[in-house]
Amino acid sequence: MAFLAELKQRARHLKAETFALYLAARDPRTPWYAKLLVAGIAAYAFSPIDLIPDFVPVLGYLDDLILIPMGIALAIKLIPHSVLADCRARAIENIQNEKPVSRVAGAVIVVIWLLLAALCFVWAYEAFMEQS
Repeated sequence: MAFLAELKQRARHLKAETFALYLAARDPRTPWYAKLLVAGIAAYAFSPIDLIPDFVPVLGYLDDLILIPMGIALAIKLIPHSVLADCRARAIENIQNEKPVSRVAGAVIVVIWLLLAALCFVWAYEAFMEQS
């Protein structure tokens, strides 16, 4: 039971840190390269497309367990301490009340899935026409 409680605590901390990074990426005091890194981390974390697909045993989740925390750690180092402290305080206040919703990110993911579906359809159609 202690392990499960510790795991839940770490998950809450990671959620707060992620939300703080989200807020820091929108802060004008954050350098552009840190904003770009945070956007890349968020896109990779929330994207259904992984570097190594999740269905590959062990390695599928290994990239999520290593790359995302490393990216978060690097982003934290690139964001000025005063900005990060402000964003952490705002994240702790807001984390229980509301969740960030990015309609643009959702739309981008939907467009990627539609393009992949269209690509698969074209590939299947061409393969079918070659056999006929």
